[in-house]
Amino acid sequence: EMSEVIARNSPLASYVHLSPNADFPRTGEIKKITIHHMGANYTLEELGESFGKKDRRASSNYGIDINGNVALYVEEKNRSWASSDAENDNMSVTIEVANETIGDDWRVSDASYEALIILCTDICRRNGIEKLNYTGDTRGNLTTHNMFREDTECPGPYLESRMEEIAAAVNQRLT
Repeated sequence: EMSEVIARNSPLASYVHLSPNADFPRTGEIKKITIHHMGANYTLEELGESFGKKDRRASSNYGIDINGNVALYVEEKNRSWASSDAENDNMSVTIEVANETIGDDWRVSDASYEALIILCTDICRRNGIEKLNYTGDTRGNLTTHNMFREDTECPGPYLESRMEEIAAAVNQRLT
């Protein structure tokens, strides 16, 4: 069954723990990617257990651990509960990235960062997103959690400062 689920989503996923915290199916066409950070250095299993708790009322489509391994928590055909904005989540594939440092700049490891570029490229290819555009606000199709919820630092200064670089790296791989 896991191989069938992965076949419907990103082949980069090596772990699946489907969360009940989602809308089945999403009501919008996938047009965006929204990047989050875990605010922790969870393993893929720990994040899956967290998203598996119905009272948590949170999830993401994918997670990336500190070693660059990818997990699937909500199939792309379904809306994750990630960015505190139903409209955004219905158009976005959401990705949680483990932190190498906790606090300050909330750095992610080089392996996680590279996996994020590869996963974003894969998501774009499979969903017909020809180019990622980071505008620093919700008009772009590469967004961050703090664009939709002011009381969070997510995705942290490290990832937020690299959003234009992430878009450029993905766009280079798409061409």
